[in-house]
Amino acid sequence: MTFSPAQQPEFTRALDAKLTGFLDEQLATVRSISPDAAELLVSIADLTRGGKRLRPLFAFWGAQAAGGEVSEESIVGLGAGLELFPAAALLHDDMIGHSDTRRGAPSVHRRFEATHRGGGWDLDPADFGLAAAVLAGDLALSLSEQAFAGSTPLPRTRQIFDAMRLQVMAGQYLDVLEEQIGGARDPERAVEAARTVVRYKSAKYSVENPVLLGAAQAGASEELLRGLSAFALPLGEAFQLRDDELGVFGDPETTGKPAGDDLREGKRTVLVALTLHRADAAGRMALLDALADPSLDEAGVRAAREAMIASGARAEHEGIIEQLTRTAFEALDALAIPDAAREGLRAAGLAAVKRRA
Repeated sequence: MTFSPAQQPEFTRALDAKLTGFLDEQLATVRSISPDAAELLVSIADLTRGGKRLRPLFAFWGAQAAGGEVSEESIVGLGAGLELFPAAALLHDDMIGHSDTRRGAPSVHRRFEATHRGGGWDLDPADFGLAAAVLAGDLALSLSEQAFAGSTPLPRTRQIFDAMRLQVMAGQYLDVLEEQIGGARDPERAVEAARTVVRYKSAKYSVENPVLLGAAQAGASEELLRGLSAFALPLGEAFQLRDDELGVFGDPETTGKPAGDDLREGKRTVLVALTLHRADAAGRMALLDALADPSLDEAGVRAAREAMIASGARAEHEGIIEQLTRTAFEALDALAIPDAAREGLRAAGLAAVKRRA
């Protein structure tokens, strides 16, 4: 059986059932080792529960763009792997960035830290939280591979999945590197470096690779894969730039993270790089004072926001998002693919770049 374009809701339901069943099986295995280890699986299951299923949906529509000739079991298994992979990335990213929250709840390392404190255990709660979250992230990465392998990937699909993992790890390192280089980086070079991080840490694995994985699994030609990439990569970059903007200007009630949390974490985003390049001395100082300050208060967040607006950096940033989005949809319109697939990719793309959370 294969899914038709009209069966996107059925695909999502099948994906949810697959993830639940798969993780329940893994939980049973872990409990057979020791009930004390079960919390590792529970933390991963909680992180993957609900959500927009953005990456699996891009894979679904990528498969439809290539004609939809992929079995239900295969595309659902691929989708499960694409949900577990970002869980691993988020677990590690939250530790690297010292994030206290994720989707309105304590981040996983803070959750394990709180368990340690509540139990009155020996040694250091924070060290335990980090150690447990590292292991949970490693386990999520392993489970992602297991789910993906269960989808019986074609050779081209396997190549894309393997490349995706390498790209994300390299992008994550470059993100850490930019934070450490900080003000030593030439301002113009900083914008370019930040955009490289956007491309490899997020854009490729959030949008481009999911689309390509679905299409490759449905037997897409290399020509079609190149055409889909011309749509999906700029869209993925716009998606991450929107996310970075929400990290500073978003409503905490909607985003699930405290206002200005990305500033506290010292993230050297494109928006930050543009501001440091364009702002006057007072604006640069306001932003530099905010970056990587874990005690940053609302007044400091407001001052950083004002510097971004007054310098014109926010408007330029929004213009980049709009240009990337136009480029993506122009490429989509040029593709010789079924109309239903085109509209499905357009809807998923608009949901990615127009979101407020």
